[in-house]
Amino acid sequence: MAGLRIIFMGTPDFACPTLTRLIERGEDVIAVVTQPDRPKGRGQKLVPPPVKVIAEEHGIPVLQPQKVRAPEVITRIRELNPDLIVVVAFGQILPQSLLDIPRHGCINIHASLLPRYRGAAPINWCLINGETETGITTMQMDAGLDTGDMLVKRAIPIGPDEDAQSLHDRLSLLGAETIDETLDRLQAGTLTREKQDDTLTCYAPMLKKEDGLVDWKQEPQQIKNLVRGFTPWPGAYTTLDDKTLKLYKVSVANGCGRPGDIMAVGKDGIIVGCGSGSLCIEELQLEGRKRLSASDFLAGCRLEPGNRLGH
Repeated sequence: MAGLRIIFMGTPDFACPTLTRLIERGEDVIAVVTQPDRPKGRGQKLVPPPVKVIAEEHGIPVLQPQKVRAPEVITRIRELNPDLIVVVAFGQILPQSLLDIPRHGCINIHASLLPRYRGAAPINWCLINGETETGITTMQMDAGLDTGDMLVKRAIPIGPDEDAQSLHDRLSLLGAETIDETLDRLQAGTLTREKQDDTLTCYAPMLKKEDGLVDWKQEPQQIKNLVRGFTPWPGAYTTLDDKTLKLYKVSVANGCGRPGDIMAVGKDGIIVGCGSGSLCIEELQLEGRKRLSASDFLAGCRLEPGNRLGH
């Protein structure tokens, strides 16, 4: 059976396994739409989105509009006459005029178990909120923010020490598996749609740097969840002698002390009082220095009980 004529819309690493899976399935990926190349690094050299790199390796035409809603972009996509548009972490809102073009509409891969965690940062917020399960939902897109009918759901457990990077990587691969099942059902005529219950939803807004500031008066598990959700980017942080101190790996410790007070230091970590307990910092980075284990950090930075973190 001939593959579907598919336009793929996506940008970051998260979208790459799904594009690769569509190519491996033998679908007719007629174009990839992605964000423009962006300057990166100290030299501010233009770097292509990861999705563009894969498309060019397979000879797939690439469109990089500043605004996908521009009339000339809509016209170009209409001329391509796709059967389906698959969208994964594209980075722009699609107008209804674009959603209406393919005969099978637009299917989005969303990194949560909808209707929970609609929005830009579902992976991060499910960790920050201490969820123990998440997953992938494929969704028939409409003009709302992640409000379309659900198609296929796949759930996975979240590890107690898992951070946003490792969960991102696992969900990225699960997204490719989920589009497999979604397209198999579509082509077999067995794909069903389920409306979302808006009363069960919560919003996962884009992360802001200031959201990562640790409040040592919070409970140890709350702070640990914040660190997990903000690692590797934009980073949970506190201050040490008015310098930013990023926290990358922490665990709940025994004992309690005044919030922000360093209670003990040793090769296993730096014990800090918080809420009604304490936290052990195991991996951290002081402003202007490298990311280090606590033992390596302490070799070059003298800390002792009674020192304070934060203001």
